[in-house]
Amino acid sequence: MSLDQQIEAVREQFRTSLDSLLNDSKSVEDIRIEFFGRKGKIAGLFARLKELPASEKPSAGKLLNELRNNLQQQFDQTQEKLESTTSKPAEDYFDYTLPGVPVKRGTVHPIQATMDEMKDIFQTIGFNVAYGPEIDDDRHNFEALNFPPHHPARDMQDTFFVDKQTVLRTHTSNVQIHLMENQRPPLRYLMPGKVYRNEAISFKHYCLFHQVEGLYVDKNVSFVDLKGTVYYFLQKMFGKDVKARFRPSFFPFTEPSAEVDIWNEQRNQWMEIVGCGMVDPNVFESVGYDPAVWHGFAFGFGVERIAMLKYKIDDIRLFYQSDVRFLEQFK
Repeated sequence: MSLDQQIEAVREQFRTSLDSLLNDSKSVEDIRIEFFGRKGKIAGLFARLKELPASEKPSAGKLLNELRNNLQQQFDQTQEKLESTTSKPAEDYFDYTLPGVPVKRGTVHPIQATMDEMKDIFQTIGFNVAYGPEIDDDRHNFEALNFPPHHPARDMQDTFFVDKQTVLRTHTSNVQIHLMENQRPPLRYLMPGKVYRNEAISFKHYCLFHQVEGLYVDKNVSFVDLKGTVYYFLQKMFGKDVKARFRPSFFPFTEPSAEVDIWNEQRNQWMEIVGCGMVDPNVFESVGYDPAVWHGFAFGFGVERIAMLKYKIDDIRLFYQSDVRFLEQFK
């Protein structure tokens, strides 16, 4: 085989090897050694120069140098192409034929689910829903609710103060005052929302929690109406066999006042879930209602307490830890 024929054979073999490199059947190092190594095919062709007559060596040497330079250029270009391809970020190689990754479905938080259920129950007996500010002035959070300045009753609720006259509301009762200032009776409203108290955190207390407050104002409203409303709600929420008790209590804005407990079978003890009572005449006077004509009752349910009893949760702190393992149980 003449030298020209051998050069073309090596050129064809090199082209085949580059195709193999692009198809991952050969490595870059294998091709480099095969063609450009000391014992490679190009070195073998140069070794044949000594067999040629002196008159043919210059032209043969020129052909071999052109072959080596040409193959080296192709080799370098192919290597750069491979390196630039492998350095691209993984997202450039998304396989659209792969099956989709399932997306986890969220669920309603147990606090929100409980609050929604409570609103539904009270709306069936004529209560409307109203919302109010979480940051409010002293008058709406305390003074109009029969908490005079410097009165010891203010110590019942450890308050977060924004300034001397502005607080994070300690109860949703502030919404009662806003409603009564702007509407004439009769009124029948439910007021859900967040409240804030600077309390020591434990399994049943947290510095942030939720209340569903209720207010009913009309003529000839009695404590019997209050008890009937509370028992109706408890039976709808927990079933007709719910074990509950009323016991006397004190709140500045209601008189008489009571607290209602539910029996907690998990802890084998009573758990307070609502404070309630007949609206104090002083509260009516502060909003311009005549207490000789209008009567009413108010109640405030702790939503977390109800959720704990309903879902058998023994620690209020679980609601605020954003633990997916806990939240997934409420799908």
